[in-house]
Amino acid sequence: MLVETVLGNVNEPAWTERLREAKVDDLVLDQWDAQKSRLRRTTSLGTELALSLARGVRLRDGDVLAWDDATATAVVARIALGEVMVVHLDTLHGESLDMVIRSAVELGHAIGNQHWPAVVKGTKMYVPLTVDRKVMDSVMRTHAFTGLTHEFMPGTEIIAYLAPHESRRLFGGADSTPHTHLPADLN
Repeated sequence: MLVETVLGNVNEPAWTERLREAKVDDLVLDQWDAQKSRLRRTTSLGTELALSLARGVRLRDGDVLAWDDATATAVVARIALGEVMVVHLDTLHGESLDMVIRSAVELGHAIGNQHWPAVVKGTKMYVPLTVDRKVMDSVMRTHAFTGLTHEFMPGTEIIAYLAPHESRRLFGGADSTPHTHLPADLN
């Protein structure tokens, strides 16, 4: 099966209704494969699929790639988001301005030197796992940032708090979540 366009998304009312009684054949992709405009994969029901999208088109979770009226079957992209390292910047609150600036520059240098994409939102920095979790943890511990802590969380727990352009930076267009505002307790 050759897919050259996205037909819609499962979150659109017309597709939500159509898919209610349909058979859904998932094309499961990780967040990095979802950025590719050309690839070959097999769906969950065994359909071999070739993707050939126009430049600049990025798949989102829930995109409908094919529809068969005769069998009421849809092929739907399902994008599995990876983990995200969350660096807590709120621990710098109350520190001297010199300390805050030094920590920010050193953290930016360390993250940038690894070529890791990052988003700062409120008092948290989000960095998708682009290498093994142990490697990222080791980089953070090696730099021994004074007062900064970090943890790892599933991308599915982070994406709802990101604007679309932020989720694209972290997950390569894997977001189908509409824009939401960050709750005060996550700032």
